[in-house]
Formats: sequence, structure tokens, C-alpha cells
Amino acid sequence: MSSSDHIIFQPQQAEVETQQLGPYQLTTLIPESDEIHMTAYRVKVKPRSTTSIGYHVEAEEIYYVIAGNGTAILNGEVHALQAGDFLRLPPKTKHGFVTGDQALVMLDIHSPGSRPDRDIFFTDDTPDGFSARS
Repeated sequence: MSSSDHIIFQPQQAEVETQQLGPYQLTTLIPESDEIHMTAYRVKVKPRSTTSIGYHVEAEEIYYVIAGNGTAILNGEVHALQAGDFLRLPPKTKHGFVTGDQALVMLDIHSPGSRPDRDIFFTDDTPDGFSARS
């Protein structure tokens, strides 16, 4: 069985790869070596932050808000966010987030997978740690 063919179970306390990329803290839930058709992250956007507007050419993206609140900017439209909200973003959906006094914590799933150096593009400044290449 190859590493990508096994079940992944990560208890909440498990040590997993976490990266600080601009205002984003990305916790990798599927290690790149185990990736098959998707990527999954726990995304935390710092309080009082505005992210750059980004998009994916290939990946469909799903967000589920776990905690906090803020605003999603989706193709220029503003949507208030709170815990329990769900977003499905087709490829090429331009999106960004604004937070208030609380961090915004979300589950983020891409299919096919997207990583900070793969299928991520920005309409303005590329945040530290991201590489806009396909």
C-alpha cells in the first residue's frame, strides 16, 4: 500500500505542519505525500486583517467556518461570515477575507489539490510565503 492509499486520522492534538503565510495560518490536514485528489487545511486569518484577493484556475474550493466571524469578498460581493457558514467556490472565483476583533477559523478543502506553490494566483500583492505559479 502506498502512503497515499492509507486512511488519515489526526486527533485534534496531533502535531501537523503549520505555516504562517501573510495573514493566514495554514495547518495542513493531508500531508503532501498522502495527497491523492484533494488538499485540506485548517485556515486561521489573524484578527483585524484583510487578505489579498486570490483565485484558483483548476481547484474547486470549499470553506466551512469553524470559529470567529468576518467578511468574505466573493467576486466583488461582500458576505458576512460566522461559525457554521459554508462556502463553495468554483474555479476562478476571486475571494478574500476581512476579519474584525476575532480570528476567522475555517476548514478549507480543494479539489484537485492546491498548495501555496500550486494553483494559487492573486489579483494584487502575493502574501509572503505564497508562490503564484500553476
